[in-house]
Amino acid sequence: MTTRHPSWRRTATGVLLTALMLFPVYWMLNVSLTRDQDMRKSPPAWFPVRGTLEGYRAVLDQQLPYLGTSLVIALGTVGLTVALAAPAGYALAKLRPRGGGALGFALLVAQMIPGIIMALGFYTVYLKIGMLQSVPGLIVADSTIAVPFAVLIFTAFMDGIPGELLQAARTDGAGSLRTFWSIVLPMSRNAIVTVSLFAFLWSWSDFVFASTLDGGGAHEPITLGIYHYIGNNNQQWNAIMATAVVASIPTALILVLAQRYVAAGVTAGAVKD
Repeated sequence: MTTRHPSWRRTATGVLLTALMLFPVYWMLNVSLTRDQDMRKSPPAWFPVRGTLEGYRAVLDQQLPYLGTSLVIALGTVGLTVALAAPAGYALAKLRPRGGGALGFALLVAQMIPGIIMALGFYTVYLKIGMLQSVPGLIVADSTIAVPFAVLIFTAFMDGIPGELLQAARTDGAGSLRTFWSIVLPMSRNAIVTVSLFAFLWSWSDFVFASTLDGGGAHEPITLGIYHYIGNNNQQWNAIMATAVVASIPTALILVLAQRYVAAGVTAGAVKD
């Protein structure tokens, strides 16, 4: 006779670990709804019984420009990353250029370079060409983090596309560019969504490039907005946490909506026939 106690233990352990990991999110939401005078109590209330929306009103009054800038930077990073990585992945997977293996290895090495080192290099270059404190400069910098990963994802996914389809397209007179645009790219939807999601998340949460290349500029992303807000209002924790909650909403929604495509895109190429 089998027992089900081990499964219950695993379920209970999973629920406990999930609760521990999500507790900071709950506390952020709780503090964002707690009044300033209630925050001075020791310890603060576990539930915002007498909640307030003052923090969210402060976000709408003061943080919307930062959110708009972050959205432009994130979408620009997504567009540039896909535009560069998709053709590169197609070339490595199907065209088999000479030196493709060395390029794949170089992409792996590129992901190991610390961001602060890249930020200092970008600072020197941007200072000479006048791209400091600019939105296009941040888009280019953030794309350097996303492109190596994106090329590897596209290569793995496109390598699994049947060669017969591409051969049929060539037989009908389609060149490499037409085949890529009309056949390979539409079939790579999962990889495109995966790459776009990670590029969006990386650029949205970036602080190193933003503080190094855009600090003090006219258009700063939300990470710098929160940083400045903490420095100027270190007693208004409900407003600080409300800013963090609002900044987390776009990424959380995108992750929930795209998780099915991400799972398919990340595991592409993991199993070969």
